[in-house]
Amino acid sequence: MSALIEAKGLHTHYGASHILRGVDFHVDKGQTIGLMGRNGMGKTTLLKTLMGIVKPSGGQVQVKGRLMTGAPTFEIARQGIAYVPEGRGIFGNLSVKENLIMSARAGTQGQRDWTYERVLDTFPRLAERLNHGGQQLSGGEQQMLTIGRALMTNPDLLILDEATEGLAPLIAREIWRICGLIRESGISSVIVDKNWKHVTQITDRNVILVKGEVVFEGSSAQLHAQPELLAQYLGV
Repeated sequence: MSALIEAKGLHTHYGASHILRGVDFHVDKGQTIGLMGRNGMGKTTLLKTLMGIVKPSGGQVQVKGRLMTGAPTFEIARQGIAYVPEGRGIFGNLSVKENLIMSARAGTQGQRDWTYERVLDTFPRLAERLNHGGQQLSGGEQQMLTIGRALMTNPDLLILDEATEGLAPLIAREIWRICGLIRESGISSVIVDKNWKHVTQITDRNVILVKGEVVFEGSSAQLHAQPELLAQYLGV
């Protein structure tokens, strides 16, 4: 099975700063991938490079076997790749309902599994706030809205950066529940979050970045079997 999205030998710079250093990364159909590492190790840069937001200085990005290195972000999104960025990026001047409806479309195979009604069933808190403006929502509600908006595009792959960053524990648990539902629905996903214990409960494979290089790639069981690696690369 060819990868939904794949990076080969990816290098990315911010000015003179060399952020990604020859990164290989891939997500296959139906997989849930955990992307982990401490702050400043290149996780968000990798996601932005995959999405065409940041242009790589070397290597290549393929989407469903098609070379799309440096392609415009909208072209990558049209291939069924949905991105929930750190900071959420909702439209604050639109209502919850408007944020959801404006993103609704069929998937790449014409699928409409994630309808407006299904999203509201999945996020009952949003159903109670349909007429609220995006700027009136709490941080957790904004995160729910951003994920719901991404699901309305019926993606093949959902990329979620900092899934529960800054959220209250009760809301964070709700986000993890939703990540589990997304996995069960068959959508592939990449999840970035500092809570590796929660991440590894739902992932098929995990990748750890250190200073822009992959230092570990393997299953959750393989990762848990190496506590010294967890302490070295993910410990506070």
